[in-house]
Amino acid sequence: MAGQANAAPVIIKRKKKVISGGHHGGAWKVAYADFVTAMMAFFMLMWLLSATTEQQRRGLSDYFSPTVPLSRISGGGDGAFGGDSLMSEDTQAQNGTGASAQSPSDQRQARGDSTAEGETAASEEERLAEVQKALMARSGESMTMERLLRHVVTRVTDEGLVIELFDLEQARLFEGETATPTKTLRDLSLVLADVLQATRNPLAVGAHVHSYPLMMRDNPVWPLSAARAQAGRELLRGHGVQDNRFARVTGFADRKPLTPDPSVIRNNRLEVILLRTNR
Repeated sequence: MAGQANAAPVIIKRKKKVISGGHHGGAWKVAYADFVTAMMAFFMLMWLLSATTEQQRRGLSDYFSPTVPLSRISGGGDGAFGGDSLMSEDTQAQNGTGASAQSPSDQRQARGDSTAEGETAASEEERLAEVQKALMARSGESMTMERLLRHVVTRVTDEGLVIELFDLEQARLFEGETATPTKTLRDLSLVLADVLQATRNPLAVGAHVHSYPLMMRDNPVWPLSAARAQAGRELLRGHGVQDNRFARVTGFADRKPLTPDPSVIRNNRLEVILLRTNR
């Protein structure tokens, strides 16, 4: 009994574990991060819809379209993916999801499948690029050709391939303020006609002139630009371009200047547009 009385007392210490953040902890941060990510994706989508053209949006849509090769033939059915079998083009050319691009089924048409249209647009782009390359490649043939092609700028637009012929200070396309072509323009039109005859696309010819002083009694911009556009058409016809290929011939006067000063001669230009056939 005396030994028990002298023994040290037993102390029991209880520790209370505290969890930071209370009952919810850090889970709210994960949810908030997901919300911010979703909002960022939403605003990026809104920006893309407003900053892209219809053709670009169609390309994005085609990129994300499902292309899983499943159909009734392979046992996959035509469910949510609505894909095609690897063998469907040969075995069910006119039936259901196996319809070919040349004869698309109702299901493909309903979901906006435009494979044939996309292939046509791609081949059109290739043809325009080939014409552009063939024309600019002429500069390596001789020094004379290189001097001529200094007057030429090309660009591809939604309308087609624009081939722009423009005045230089030391070499004009027309004699003075007239619609009479110079030798430079006649030589250029020969080169241009040779390239254009390799295509069948319709053509548009347009002429632009620099602006004249406002105090002039008879401002010549409209009749002069119309006459120059007609002269450009006549040159191409004279070099073998068929007349039925010309869709329009237009004089734009001085309404579309390229420079801040509309009176400079760089605004004197002749545009020949190789129009798209799938517009």
